[in-house]
Amino acid sequence: MKKQAIAIIAAMCLTTTAVVSPVISQAATQSSSTVNEKLGVPIAVYGSSLNEQEKAQVKQDLNVAADEETEEITITGSDIAKYIQDGDARARLYSSAKITPQDKGAGLVINIVTPDNITQVTSDMYSNAMLTAGIEDAKVDVAAPKKVSGHSALAGIYKAYEVTTGKTLDKNRTDVANQELSVATGIAQNSGVSDEKVSQLLTEIKQAIAEQKPATKEDVAKIVDDKLSTLKIELSDTDRQLLIDLMDKISNLKIDFSKWSSQLDQLNNSLKDKIENLKNDVNSDSGFWASVKDFFQNLVDTVKGWFN
Repeated sequence: MKKQAIAIIAAMCLTTTAVVSPVISQAATQSSSTVNEKLGVPIAVYGSSLNEQEKAQVKQDLNVAADEETEEITITGSDIAKYIQDGDARARLYSSAKITPQDKGAGLVINIVTPDNITQVTSDMYSNAMLTAGIEDAKVDVAAPKKVSGHSALAGIYKAYEVTTGKTLDKNRTDVANQELSVATGIAQNSGVSDEKVSQLLTEIKQAIAEQKPATKEDVAKIVDDKLSTLKIELSDTDRQLLIDLMDKISNLKIDFSKWSSQLDQLNNSLKDKIENLKNDVNSDSGFWASVKDFFQNLVDTVKGWFN
């Protein structure tokens, strides 16, 4: 009986992987939209490696059909070489996006509509990098038909933003934004810190830079160390130095830091809400984590019954 019980428990535990791995990002609700005649139509940008079936799926995920006037373009290897420093023109490109301009002051809204397939970059990481690149006041949907890191979507967003606004993004800022995305995903993978906490770290450091205007790299390093201590995040020496180098570059960009500070404040408040909601869900007797707790309690009670 004991062997049978152990076998059943093992089998049931194997089936709980998906249950105990909540998806924080949720698919965006698809709805029809109205063209803002002041700002123009949305632009969908597709990775050039998509086959026809994958492209059709991505178009559906991005809800392109909701607006028949959506302009459609493709991002190619040459675009990667243009928008990403040291980018490989032979890269395989599956990440795709739709960008819809918004009224001035609306801010950035990022929806990852296929969260299971964008495996490394979160919506908050995209937001942070886009602010660094100089992109503002836009709604952006990101999708991929298969599991990808999500990095190439940023280059597609750059291209779509330039097409839809007629503005040329500052190459220095996009290069630093690309580096920021790499550093963010690297820290999330290496440190064991949640994606939301990594985004909060980057946002708060950039906020402090905007407010304090550090004059030297040593001043930047102090800001980084202060935020690491405040948020109780421990990094390897390598990741800490990468973060300092990144933030030193950001501090030297030509940015209107007074305007940037308010944008970052809005993003940071959103991140704090997400982290607090996650904590509340874990600690409460309702929601996802309560169902997990109930599942294992019922499992224990059942097993106990086998031996009584």
